[in-house]
Amino acid sequence: MTTWIILGVLIALGLYVIALYNSLVKKRQMVAEGWSGIDVQLKRRADLIPNLVETVKGYASHEREALEAVTEMRSRVGAVADGDVAGRAKAEGLLSQALGKLFAVAEAYPDLKASENFADLHASLDKIEDALQMARRYYNGAVRGLNVMVESFPSNLVAQQFKFEQAEYFEIEDPAEKATPKVEF
Repeated sequence: MTTWIILGVLIALGLYVIALYNSLVKKRQMVAEGWSGIDVQLKRRADLIPNLVETVKGYASHEREALEAVTEMRSRVGAVADGDVAGRAKAEGLLSQALGKLFAVAEAYPDLKASENFADLHASLDKIEDALQMARRYYNGAVRGLNVMVESFPSNLVAQQFKFEQAEYFEIEDPAEKATPKVEF
């Protein structure tokens, strides 16, 4: 009788470990899916930027500083290594700041604001920014779920055994990057 009880406990424990392992795998895949969503939105935004810069150039050619900043930050984003979440977040924060300055400069040009092409690009960029924000929230939620399981007992024992690691949040840490850009004429 005791043999059956011990065998039953071992089987239950084995099933529990399998369930924890599968849950950790699911959480890790959700993090990967979340990062993929962010990556897609960032690519869409990066693809719109050259069109936006060219449209603004036609109207505000003497505002080179703002145009060059956007182009420079877009290049920096492309130079960040795959998997470097913190580096990517920093580069994207700087790009967002440069885009904010570009839009602030564009406000000074009524003809540009009235341009249908500029308005379409601006609206597209706003949609992408909203989708990007949702993708960031999803990714960070998935990261939170994985990190909780990696740290919580008893799932942390399974995580350590199978080398599951915590993931990095996609966040902007520099307060200057979060600030609304200030442009003075």
